Amino acid sequence: MKIEISLFKFDYKSDYLPYYKKYFLKIENEKTLLDILNSINNIEEFSYENKQSFELVVNGLYTDCSVSIKELVLKLGNELTIEPISIRRVMNDLLINEDDFRNKLLILEEFLNEDDIKRYEEYKRYFYASNSLRLKKEYIGDAIILLASDIIEENASLKDDILDKFKQEECSLEFHTSLENKLFKFDKSIENRILKLKEELNLIKEIEKQNFKINKSSSIQFASFKEEKEIKHTFKEFNIAYYSQKECEKTTSLLNKLKAKIITLKSKNNDLAKTTFHINQEFTFQLASEVILEAFDNEADFLVVDNEADFYLFDFNRKELERVSGREVSLPILYTNELSNLAYGYFDEAKKSLIKHYINPEII
Repeated sequence: MKIEISLFKFDYKSDYLPYYKKYFLKIENEKTLLDILNSINNIEEFSYENKQSFELVVNGLYTDCSVSIKELVLKLGNELTIEPISIRRVMNDLLINEDDFRNKLLILEEFLNEDDIKRYEEYKRYFYASNSLRLKKEYIGDAIILLASDIIEENASLKDDILDKFKQEECSLEFHTSLENKLFKFDKSIENRILKLKEELNLIKEIEKQNFKINKSSSIQFASFKEEKEIKHTFKEFNIAYYSQKECEKTTSLLNKLKAKIITLKSKNNDLAKTTFHINQEFTFQLASEVILEAFDNEADFLVVDNEADFYLFDFNRKELERVSGREVSLPILYTNELSNLAYGYFDEAKKSLIKHYINPEII
């Protein structure tokens, strides 16, 4: 088996910008990601830690060096991009400065013993994988939340005091975003533990009960999703971007039937923190603006979304998205039901909702 590696390279003492160097490897005796790093190091030395627990990022997913090559190739293919767990904190190649990670221990220092500090190290991946941390350097981090969960489970009498500590932080659990699409191997129990503490702090409100139409009282009556054999309008000359935190099979199937160019967004599965929108609107707007601007910058003609909540968030809050991003946000949004009606020729049904958009795609 042959694989192509793009390895992140940077030396903070001499390099102005990072770069990626390609290596073409024929896999023979290598079994794990660590074996790959060691093989590359034999070709040309670089900075990393030669141990199975060393954490890094492969094709945008956080993992450690114990992961098998077979698993990587099965999920990601034969072209792998290897990066440090924090490009912002990089020192040399895959080595980073971890002071920001360790400093978060101060939040709970009065409750910690040596075992807790060691256990905190095991949560490093979740700290750096957080999209919240990328946007908000002040965010307390998912690692300290998980450690708090452990401490409370072992000593429930400390729960109120620990939760009070989190309440005092300016960028606390209300800034958490899901880790589900950030990890190579996602353990749902990790996310559930964080959500449990968010519920203890009364931070969560169901998406169905949120109001994403803050500047409008009216709603749009969308036509039903259509599924037929023959596509009438293939969107052949269109560039379509698709956002969905959890990809919808019917939307994916429809997009695959079209002849449009489908733009894959890096942010396509990002959590938009919709369950905390009622208390943290600005953060959700910041997250949403990244998605729509990435689609625009990649020359999408419009952005497709799977549900009404996402539609209203992106389309009905243009002024807010422009304010938080400092840019004009003029990309049309299409609800998947509208796309299906257009694709199968139900133009009159689609037009009824399209004319009510903040920005009419004017496809018809």
